[in-house]
Amino acid sequence: MNMKKVNLKKIGVLTSGGDGPGMNAAVRAVVRSAISNGLAVEGIMRGYQGLIDDELIGMDRRSVSGIIGRGGTLLKTARSPEFRKEAGQQKAVSILKKHKIDALVVIGGDGSYLGANDLYKKWGVPTVGLPGTIDNDLYGTDLTIGCNTAINTAVEAIDKIRDTAHSMERIFIIEVMGNRSGYIAMEVALSSGAEDVVVPEAKPDYKTMCARISQGEKRGKVSWIVIVSEGVIKASVLAETITNMTGFETRSVVLGHVQRGGNPCALDRILSTRLGVAAVEELIKGNYGQAIGVIQDKINIIPLADARKRINDIYEERYRLINMLR
Repeated sequence: MNMKKVNLKKIGVLTSGGDGPGMNAAVRAVVRSAISNGLAVEGIMRGYQGLIDDELIGMDRRSVSGIIGRGGTLLKTARSPEFRKEAGQQKAVSILKKHKIDALVVIGGDGSYLGANDLYKKWGVPTVGLPGTIDNDLYGTDLTIGCNTAINTAVEAIDKIRDTAHSMERIFIIEVMGNRSGYIAMEVALSSGAEDVVVPEAKPDYKTMCARISQGEKRGKVSWIVIVSEGVIKASVLAETITNMTGFETRSVVLGHVQRGGNPCALDRILSTRLGVAAVEELIKGNYGQAIGVIQDKINIIPLADARKRINDIYEERYRLINMLR
């Protein structure tokens, strides 16, 4: 859809799907850059569901004061099965019209981008998307908001687990987030010195993994850590499998939602700020239905529909290093 440039007076901003460190920094950048350009801003609470339910708040510079370093999202977030249906989308559009919102900034992941693209393609709502997902599984950007902080959080926890694994001479299976993407698992495995990793993008070979563990024990290796993406196998199931195949005591740890929380690192604050400002600037230019990202530290802009395709090409190189250095 090619829309004529809208005379922008007011924009809306929402956070949708899973939260992640840096979302607040992105909201702050959107709000303050919009106001700097003479635009009014409405914050939409609880994502698309809040839009349907008419949960909107006027925002000014003070509304986002002091939030650049806070985790989570000031605007809250939720998933909305209702919005996936045409009737829900129609209601959302009517709320936007009611509040005279001319364009929308959506901060979220794959599902959020799908909703933003529907609003643009089906209903003619000028939208842009910011990649707010710790999984780093969107195309058109090297990094997504929150992924770097989530990796750091997981590595800090694993460093502590490593102490226990070594002291008690045990195998630990550590489950990290990543339902369909192994980015977090692979980065965490390499940066924590893990001995093995299981990701959705590669078929697991548990027999070979157990053979490596047995060989390690024979050469005097006293501990072993395996990182697993939640979308492949449960840590407890893998631990039981390894115990049954090797006879070695194996424990499992699920890091879970701790990876989503905490104050964003400097990289995520800077990324979020740059993306938030770029989103407003693209709307002012009349460039709608786009996803904003960064490639080689430069702002990159592609259609929302294209951003939902991701082929991660880092795994082979990362896995080679993990195998070499275990």
